[in-house]
Amino acid sequence: MRVAPSMKVHANQADVVYYRVGDKSKTMNFAQRTQLMYAKGERYFENAPVHDAKMEDLDMGLVEDYTKRLNYHKGAESFIRENGFVTQIEDFHGQTRTYLTSAAILLFAKNPQRFFPRARVRIIRYEGTEAKVGREMNVIKDVSFEGPIRDLTRQVLDYVRTQVKEHTYLGADGFFRTDEQYPEFCWTEVCVNAICHRDYSIMGTDIQIKIFDDHITVDSPGILPGLVRPNNIRHTHFSRNPKIAYYMHEYELVKEFGEGVDRMYREMAAAGCPAPEIKQEDFMVYATIKERVDLVGNGQLNGQLNGQLNGQLNESQKETLDFIRTHAGLTAKAIALALGKPFRTIDKHIHTLTYLGIIERRGSKKSGGYYALK
Repeated sequence: MRVAPSMKVHANQADVVYYRVGDKSKTMNFAQRTQLMYAKGERYFENAPVHDAKMEDLDMGLVEDYTKRLNYHKGAESFIRENGFVTQIEDFHGQTRTYLTSAAILLFAKNPQRFFPRARVRIIRYEGTEAKVGREMNVIKDVSFEGPIRDLTRQVLDYVRTQVKEHTYLGADGFFRTDEQYPEFCWTEVCVNAICHRDYSIMGTDIQIKIFDDHITVDSPGILPGLVRPNNIRHTHFSRNPKIAYYMHEYELVKEFGEGVDRMYREMAAAGCPAPEIKQEDFMVYATIKERVDLVGNGQLNGQLNGQLNGQLNESQKETLDFIRTHAGLTAKAIALALGKPFRTIDKHIHTLTYLGIIERRGSKKSGGYYALK
């Protein structure tokens, strides 16, 4: 039997729901089933009641700031009550009670983590290109950020910005240029998407942004929502948390409403970076962006080449190689100008490095071509 993909959770006659793991079907427990309903949009967790929260727990200054953006003039408390940030539930005695919703707490509470302790972002900076444990543990920094979503997002982006390396080089036009390790839109997008679209009903883990020397991976709780899959994510859009998404768009934290992922792929390609990698395992989504190939390996590759070429290159040739390694895309004349050496000397060095198979010329003969590691 084949069940086509849909926006509903399918159960059999015994009201049992299964999910696939490899080539096997496993039974979902109640919590997993509920999370799947949130992911598919049958329910929205941001509309779920927070039973012990009161209106006094909200920062009305945050609410008022938002109402000004929306040109809403009835006041902060009226906005909360009239725009889906409260919900009414009938208790066991038949009495109707009013509760603040999860969205109200996550967006406007003075201390959202009092109600959702893991609704935070943890940033881990590693030394090297992979995570190590035990005696080889290579964590340089480990910091966490909390607060209502607007402030939390801004803090996270400000911190990640300090960890993204910059690459300065002399352009073919003779002017120095500075590129970020990854396009700013792209690293911003993977961080903001995690905060905006994570499954806040999963309370046992937080968002983790893992920064390595050559890539960033963001771990976000929850499966991809709706009919979104890794193979259609560029053009299939679904918001797990529509109120949160709209709020972040109003504050310009979500820059491209529904189009950000596709733009991220395009900007990574334009910058010469590998395509983003997005995968889903169990109830986590992992998004990874990597730097340009010709910027990778300042540690491992340098050591490798230096060991191989120690007896073959003189100091001037090594200096030329080091410059090409970190400033790919320059002509021989631009390299000579940047190093302050005669063009004839640099031209000889380039000939030697090309003969040894270390570098290669790229581009057309008409434009003069440029040099990069082979």
